[in-house]
Amino acid sequence: MTEQKSGAVQMRDPGAARPDVDQYMMGIALAVRSRANCVGNRVGALIAIDRRIVSTGYNGTPYDMPNCDEGGCERCNNRERYASGTSYDLCICVHAEQNALLAAARFGIACEGGIIYTTMRPCFGCTKELLQAKITGVRYLHEWVYPDEEVRAQYDRLQARFADGVKPVRIVDPDATWAISSLRKKAESS
Repeated sequence: MTEQKSGAVQMRDPGAARPDVDQYMMGIALAVRSRANCVGNRVGALIAIDRRIVSTGYNGTPYDMPNCDEGGCERCNNRERYASGTSYDLCICVHAEQNALLAAARFGIACEGGIIYTTMRPCFGCTKELLQAKITGVRYLHEWVYPDEEVRAQYDRLQARFADGVKPVRIVDPDATWAISSLRKKAESS
């Protein structure tokens, strides 16, 4: 990265660590997340093939509908009625991972063999869809745990099907409190 200062071009600090590919991609997923408008968790995702981004997505309501933060989603706007991880069939929001897959499909871009970088570990439904699209790996920033312990083992079995694994990426998230509903709720009650 260069910067103009006093008419001279300065290069990035040579002592600064260059991010590895996973950190670089997750940094871009964080930028994608800034468009998310869900009142729950705000998530950004991108799909990369051969270290090249082929699609991005963030969570929110379908195209040309009122946004979640404008009252567009019944489930999201009445969260006290629905337990975490339940009633997704009532939620009209499209998850970031789904939007990344759908944007690729819309523009005729194959995702087979890709890795998805997502700011939150994919839910049960997104995991199935990613496997069906032949995504080979998942890299995530924030953990998401399937809330129903009785069926969590099935979720874990599905996640184990990614040939390139499901792995956390360790980078700083300066907007975690804004993005993660449990952190936001904790900060509001403090």
